[in-house]
Amino acid sequence: MTKRAAIYARVSTREQTTENQLVALREVAERAGWMIIAEFVDDGVSGAKGRDKRPEFDALCKAVTRREIDIVLSWSVDRLGRSLQHLVTFLGELQSADVDLYLHQQGVDTTTPAGRALFQMMGIFAEFERSMIRERVKSGIERAKAEEQSKDGIRKRRRQGKMAHGRPRLLDDKLVAQIKNARENGLSYRKIAAEFGVSLGTVQNAIASSF
Repeated sequence: MTKRAAIYARVSTREQTTENQLVALREVAERAGWMIIAEFVDDGVSGAKGRDKRPEFDALCKAVTRREIDIVLSWSVDRLGRSLQHLVTFLGELQSADVDLYLHQQGVDTTTPAGRALFQMMGIFAEFERSMIRERVKSGIERAKAEEQSKDGIRKRRRQGKMAHGRPRLLDDKLVAQIKNARENGLSYRKIAAEFGVSLGTVQNAIASSF
């Protein structure tokens, strides 16, 4: 059965032309007996941009998903994209739809046994990249949680510190007796507060209290 082929070509600036890419890929399709049913061309668009910024590449991906084509031809892997994440996603879509790939410069042709083996290896690396991304996301979430817990601990200790130093300690008979005794021995309120680790207000309350 004749394969339905789609060509994808791209250049990064308007001063460049995709014509050389298209001519070479049309010749490849003709020699292989593939029927070209569509050509997708993005002029003056960086390969680092996502699908939403590359309308023709987006249209190609949709055609792949709808299984309207059997093989995608492109001049080079960097024509498909310069972001590894974007390439990984595209390779996954091709494999899911059972669509072949031909890359002229890299000599990749998944209609051949060697090409299929290479494509499978690319799929392994693609899955590895996805796993790495998942691990980075998971590590980021765990790190954010740990930082938040650490901040909560600091805030809690600060609140406890304020409670300990900002409010009078509960006066008991023993403490009151000790404070009064210190005062009778001539210590100032401030020295008494420092001696017993209490606030000045606590000392004043103890002196003013009666048993």
